[in-house]
Amino acid sequence: MSEAILRNQVIQKAWEDPSFKQRLLSDPKSALKEALGISIPDNVTLKAVEEGSNEFYLVIPPSPASGVMKSDVTTLGSW
Repeated sequence: MSEAILRNQVIQKAWEDPSFKQRLLSDPKSALKEALGISIPDNVTLKAVEEGSNEFYLVIPPSPASGVMKSDVTTLGSW
């Protein structure tokens, strides 16, 4: 399953299931494991945030100085 498909499934489920959405916001790793069987490694921090109609988030990946190659930038936001 591609990252885009997975992301869309999580968003759709959050829109349709208020209790899943609350679990996703408070404990995203457990919510994903329970609802979709997705395990996130312990050494990975996962944060779920809800955008508002006038509020958007821009995720800035690690800088190239940290050893990330420019060609890798498109995959940095992947789960």
